[in-house]
Amino acid sequence: MQNLLDGPPETLLPVDSGAHALGAGSHERDVAAAHPDSVLAWAMLAEEALASGETIEGYAFARTAYHRSLDALRRGGWRGQGPVPWSHEPNRGFLRSLAALATASEALGDAAEAERCRTFLRDSSAEGAEALLG
Repeated sequence: MQNLLDGPPETLLPVDSGAHALGAGSHERDVAAAHPDSVLAWAMLAEEALASGETIEGYAFARTAYHRSLDALRRGGWRGQGPVPWSHEPNRGFLRSLAALATASEALGDAAEAERCRTFLRDSSAEGAEALLG
């Protein structure tokens, strides 16, 4: 598709390696162990830990998801900027990792990192930011 707005093209990630197992009901921990490149599994582990009040664990899982996301984005042609649409289901692991990292950073008192992650999320997908951060 031609980009008529002359901005960076959308990045559409491939299906997450753990998506099928997660969809079939496997626990995130098992999926992350079997598919360590599954951004979605790491992001879900982060969300679960944060919801349970395990801030350090949530931060570690979110940071892992975030770094795995950057690898996947670069393989997908992303050059450091541009839309990563929420509407494309495989992108949601990345977007969820940013939201979890923002939440964990805020809980740890790292307001600058939390704001950087929220800004990155909004810049990547306004729809995703709305869905994840409200």
